[in-house]
Amino acid sequence: MLTYTQISERRACHLAGLNRMTWRYQTKPSSFNQAISERLCALAKQRLHFGSPRLTVLIRREFGAVNHKRVERLYAELGLQIPRRKRRSRVGPQREVPFERATKPMQRWSMDFVHDALFNGNQFLVFNLVDEYTREAIAVEVDNSLSSERIIRLFERIREARGLPEQLICHGSEFTSRAFLAWSQQHNLDVRYIRPGKPTENAFIESYNGKLRNECLNQHWFRNLAEARQRIEQWREDYNHCRPHRSLNQLTPMEFCKFHWCWLSQ
Repeated sequence: MLTYTQISERRACHLAGLNRMTWRYQTKPSSFNQAISERLCALAKQRLHFGSPRLTVLIRREFGAVNHKRVERLYAELGLQIPRRKRRSRVGPQREVPFERATKPMQRWSMDFVHDALFNGNQFLVFNLVDEYTREAIAVEVDNSLSSERIIRLFERIREARGLPEQLICHGSEFTSRAFLAWSQQHNLDVRYIRPGKPTENAFIESYNGKLRNECLNQHWFRNLAEARQRIEQWREDYNHCRPHRSLNQLTPMEFCKFHWCWLSQ
């Protein structure tokens, strides 16, 4: 029996029914793939916590209809995968707390505080307010301390600009001052408090807080409050206008709002 080294290339291709041009063909780097690879690296450095699906959305915005398999292949070849965190083992059966989902904008807003620190260790607070239906980050307030009067003034500005929601969801220990309760009753605002130790009952704001922590607070070194306010507000604008959201079919919150109102007007 003849081996490959005992016959010519022409004879071997003839026996295999293979065109010699196909045998000799060597893949050449595509300029299109090269452009996508370079842009993928730039986006991955800019958005450290974005995986292949969200990067694919951003690539399609710039390069048009690009197959997700091409992006995933280049993503893997470049070694851009995010390491998976190991989940902690849970002891005993766990039950998720059911909650009613919002079915329209301005129906339910969630609010909460996030703690962080400047470069010198001084602590500051970030107040977040999110629409549960559109996922829009409505407002953010940053300061060393945020009193109930300060939060009321923020809500008054929002009320004059766009109105108030039907319901507010918050943690009970942080929004129980007499001033805030009196203001909410004055405007007939339904304020609901989650049970202590049950953050899943306020899951939307917890998810938003995690994104803010991973994509903004952990990525920057704030020298003062002014810089912290600027960076966090820039991230909020990017979250509303640029960041694709998986639960919104990879639309941004503002794109989803436009789509929602266009659908209602039909």
